[in-house]
Amino acid sequence: MPQAALAEPRAAAPLADQAPPRGSDFAPLLRTVRSQGLLERRTGWYALGIAVNALALGAIVTGLVLIGASWWALLLAPVLAVFSARTAFIGHDAGHAQIAGSRAVNRAIGLIHGNLLLGMSAAWWNDKHNRHHANPNHLDKDPDVKADVLVFSSEQATVRTGFGRWLTRNQAWLFFPLTLLEGIALKVYGFQDLRRQAPRERIVEGLLLLGHVVGYAALLLTTLSVGQALAFATIHQALFGLHLGLAFAPNHKGMEMPDPDGEAWGHLRRQVLTSRNIRGGALTDWFLGGLNYQIEHHLFPNMPRPHLRLAQPLVRAHCAELGIPFTETGLVDSYRQALGHLREVGEPLRVE
Repeated sequence: MPQAALAEPRAAAPLADQAPPRGSDFAPLLRTVRSQGLLERRTGWYALGIAVNALALGAIVTGLVLIGASWWALLLAPVLAVFSARTAFIGHDAGHAQIAGSRAVNRAIGLIHGNLLLGMSAAWWNDKHNRHHANPNHLDKDPDVKADVLVFSSEQATVRTGFGRWLTRNQAWLFFPLTLLEGIALKVYGFQDLRRQAPRERIVEGLLLLGHVVGYAALLLTTLSVGQALAFATIHQALFGLHLGLAFAPNHKGMEMPDPDGEAWGHLRRQVLTSRNIRGGALTDWFLGGLNYQIEHHLFPNMPRPHLRLAQPLVRAHCAELGIPFTETGLVDSYRQALGHLREVGEPLRVE
């Protein structure tokens, strides 16, 4: 299933901070991007965005308190889902060290926006997301295409049995309905991951996750009746998961999948050939949290979000010069392509 994002990188330094191999096809692009200052942080831009998001969340909480135990309060659930996704995008950017030069500050922002505000473990996401960025769409190395509820290759589909086989046959139709469960699933994954974490990290992460659950339940149960609180939570979590699914589904599904036994790709090809950009303006940028510039984000994971659109013409021109396909499509067509891939993977099981 598509996953949301948060955390502080703890593996290798961001790729844009590393010196590429001499003579690599990525090196000239990196030099150009650096020379134009596109890797410099935009602390003020992020400070304003974080403040606006915090005010929006505060206004929603205030609205719940003022409206009280009324079914009209459920109208705030979709609004909270949208700003929960904004919160996840901020955590995602902190995880890539896009916001601040200090690891401690990025980690604090990730913990607050992930663990405390959303109930999503920053450490869990960090571990998974770093592995995804290192090897996108690689069946053996990318956790986002590991066979689970959904499968992403014919090899994965052929070994499915029982209920999993039925899921695979119908996964294109089930994809977006399944994302309605993603908000809850992300919380479960975080609590499960506490066993893997070092003791000190486990305490910090666990307390913040628990603080989210207690605070969320207390807010709803003190402002709404039990039935209203359950309905509000259901709508909020379902639409939050759907929003994240809408943001993450177009990025890699249906794109190239490296042959585990084939020729290894360099950084430029590995990131460009497996990623898809989404066309659009300011509204698309806002709704998708900048992830519509997926190619640029994967090439330069610590590039601040507002610089991704500025880097796009440079990346496109560099790819054209090297003859590397640069995939960009409209939002609706991106979903068609992603779902088409899922349908194609499940096709052999439907014609048995």
